[in-house]
Amino acid sequence: MKSKEIASLVEKYPWWSEARLHLARQEGDASDVRNRLIARLHPLATISQQQIDVKRLTRLTDDDLIERFLRHGNYRIVADEGEADDMATPEIEDAEDMVSEELAEIYLNQGLYMEAIEIYRKLSLLNSEKSIYFAELIAKIEDKIEKK
Repeated sequence: MKSKEIASLVEKYPWWSEARLHLARQEGDASDVRNRLIARLHPLATISQQQIDVKRLTRLTDDDLIERFLRHGNYRIVADEGEADDMATPEIEDAEDMVSEELAEIYLNQGLYMEAIEIYRKLSLLNSEKSIYFAELIAKIEDKIEKK
């Protein structure tokens, strides 16, 4: 490791004596002759303790605050007062818009191969990043149809 990388580790984790020892071996501090001597003579020796910034080590991140909030109790998000949207019945404009891999697998299990191929073609158009995957599935189904 380079001295700069080790120095950043020592700065980030001041309690890690091995990193401080390694840094003292590599660079050494002219004002700290004792640490340099210990680092050279005794490879397992620890360097004298430095002051640790406890606030920095115990500072909570945003994720820590959210996790603590959710763990604490029975919290829930409440909508503003007024009329609530009716979410009980989903609005489906067209039954043809309902496509999923699960639906295609159901069609396959039922022996409805052409319907499954149609679903996979629609999914291929909707998910261009998976188009090769869907093309392979379509080819397998078409091979299965030809063998029958």
